[in-house]
Amino acid sequence: MNIEFDARDVALSGVFAGLYVIVNAVQMAIPGVGNPAVFGPVQLRVADCLIALAALLGWPVVAGVTVGCVVVNAFGMIGAVDMVFGSVANLVAASLVVLFRKRAFLACVVGALPIGIIVGGGYLWMFFPLSDILGVSMHPLLATMISITVSSLIAVAGIGYALLRILSRPGIIGSLKSHGLKTLN
Repeated sequence: MNIEFDARDVALSGVFAGLYVIVNAVQMAIPGVGNPAVFGPVQLRVADCLIALAALLGWPVVAGVTVGCVVVNAFGMIGAVDMVFGSVANLVAASLVVLFRKRAFLACVVGALPIGIIVGGGYLWMFFPLSDILGVSMHPLLATMISITVSSLIAVAGIGYALLRILSRPGIIGSLKSHGLKTLN
């Protein structure tokens, strides 16, 4: 697998890092809903839909959503732990999407799982002792892992896959390529 970045790839990575930060910032600005939905134990980071686009645009998206996650998590209350492990989760998730890209929906489902496992099961439960999901009492680790996995499936395999299908249409692909972007299909 060849991972070489030229100037356009670096620029595209920057665009995706910026998009990841902006979408999260807009979501955080929604009163009463935004901040817990981005940093809480029951979160739905809409920006994670960008991870699915790694199936179309490749490694620049992987780099972009990873760096974007570092920046976003720098503003959260967990700090360095979230900056490191949340970004690793995005790196693994987007890399899996690239590797499984030939089967796009499967790639998006598989790509959502590391976020739930690494973020929900790895460390988030220690900061939010959530132990009740829909009235069912369970260990905080399990509750948070389920919560984050479900939200990641919604963002990556739901919203992200729909976005990927739209952007994978021949007319859009042709336009992207005519502007010098490399696609994986």
